[in-house]
Amino acid sequence: MTIPAADHPDALAPDLAQTIAAPPGPQADTGIKFDPGSVRRAGVIIMSLVAALLLALWLFSVTRHFLFLLLLAWLFAVALEPGIRKLIARGRSRGLSALLVGGGALLVGLLLGLVFGKLFFDQASALVTGLPDLATTVANKLNDTFGTTIDTSKLTSSLSLTPTNIESWAGNFSGGALTVAGSLASVMFDLLTVVVFAFYLAADGPNFFRTVASAMNPRHQKVFVNVVDITTAKTGGYVVSKIILAGLSSLFHGIFFAIIGVPHWLPFALLVGITAQFIPMIGTYIGIILPVLAVLFDSPWKAVAIIAFATVYQQVESYFFTPRVSSKTMDVNPAIALAAVFVGAAIWGPLGALIGIPLAAAGVAIMGTYKTAYDLVPEAAQHAGITADTTPTASA
Repeated sequence: MTIPAADHPDALAPDLAQTIAAPPGPQADTGIKFDPGSVRRAGVIIMSLVAALLLALWLFSVTRHFLFLLLLAWLFAVALEPGIRKLIARGRSRGLSALLVGGGALLVGLLLGLVFGKLFFDQASALVTGLPDLATTVANKLNDTFGTTIDTSKLTSSLSLTPTNIESWAGNFSGGALTVAGSLASVMFDLLTVVVFAFYLAADGPNFFRTVASAMNPRHQKVFVNVVDITTAKTGGYVVSKIILAGLSSLFHGIFFAIIGVPHWLPFALLVGITAQFIPMIGTYIGIILPVLAVLFDSPWKAVAIIAFATVYQQVESYFFTPRVSSKTMDVNPAIALAAVFVGAAIWGPLGALIGIPLAAAGVAIMGTYKTAYDLVPEAAQHAGITADTTPTASA
């Protein structure tokens, strides 16, 4: 049998030897190079990114307070927006509309301050002065009732209820609003900053945002202007509705507190009204903790009456006031709102907690406009507690 030369084993040996002995050919470029030039460029890029991050953090720390004032001014401006648009629809110019609505809001605030300002600061001063006694009374009652061993001195110290702090706080409140503002010039400057920027944003905000949009390409311009208009309109209505509901809650709780003889009824009523609207789900019950503690040990029936009234009022507000006040505004998921409160408080303190939800409302308005929503598949609908059959049809 004759084997062809090309198929003979010895014929493959030279080629195999040549292949093994030959140096490897050029490999595919993986993009990773360790030559000095590449390492130097990578180091420069990393250092530049780190420097930019540190610079951004430094700028935020320096301008943090000013940014907070701008946020307050923006919220004030968007709260004026519904009224401004109504006047514009009646033929008024935007500048005059902003002046009328903003001036009216400031006038109402000034009148409320003149009527209730002294009473509020007097009661707030008495409340602050009585906090150590209230904490001591609560601790003693808990020790007597449940056999606990709460040290009242350590409790007041941990709550910063030291005589020095109490004297300082009470001194600030007892002088009234004008004394506080006069002793703290920065307060007046901050207030002036908020008012000036708020009126500018309310009167000339659309032109300003359109000027910014002119630096963008047409496609981005449409998105930018649309986002601004949606955010301003929906967030403005949301802020106004919350202010109205907080005012109603404070009014009714204040009347009830005054009728049953709750001490410091005005600060307590404002506390309940604010917490009820800006801390979702549990805000009302957080707000009534202090008034309940203030009357619990002297008159337990008053404490029960406060809890009962707050519970009934919350139902009346949910089913009567809220649908009428917030019928044309947006809603924010309670979980998102609660997270916004904690994030705002972590960044800017107590006032940051108040502006956290309106900022979240702006984000929800933008997402609600541009997101694509899908119907739930049957499994997801069943998991969510929806029994109706759905199909995964996309909707914008």
